[in-house]
Amino acid sequence: MIVISDTTPLRYLIEIEQVHILETLFGKIIIPEKVADELQHPKTPHQVKSWMQALPDWLEVRKADLTFFTPQKKIDDGEREAFALALELNADAVLLDDKYALTEAKRLNLQTIALFTLFEIAAARNLINLPQTIEAIRRTNFRLPPESDIQTMLARDAQRQNR
Repeated sequence: MIVISDTTPLRYLIEIEQVHILETLFGKIIIPEKVADELQHPKTPHQVKSWMQALPDWLEVRKADLTFFTPQKKIDDGEREAFALALELNADAVLLDDKYALTEAKRLNLQTIALFTLFEIAAARNLINLPQTIEAIRRTNFRLPPESDIQTMLARDAQRQNR
């Protein structure tokens, strides 16, 4: 399975100490050079920059061939490179959370997986404790989905646990 990640999902998984789920769920993750740069930006949390200094074997940084993709909407450089890589490698999915970039991904017929979807998948496989993970993400500056969506997700998780 070929999975490309944008900056946001990877950054927050590192921040809440749940990045290990990516290897378990997908085996390998590929990020473009621009995403690697963004994860080491001076304003990026120290924990994330430190993690990036000792990349695990399951994370690969690749140069994106930008000729594969010309955006029709304004998206940031990390997303642009992630989409170019996804198209070049015929990726199975792109880990992504930016709503403007999601529109562009749909136009390109790219399968996307948002951070909270990753949480649900990981919880269903007993890789994380969903309520604890959601509490951890609440302590960051991640833009959360509507509270009603979070409560629905937690209710589904509770039902799954009670089976």
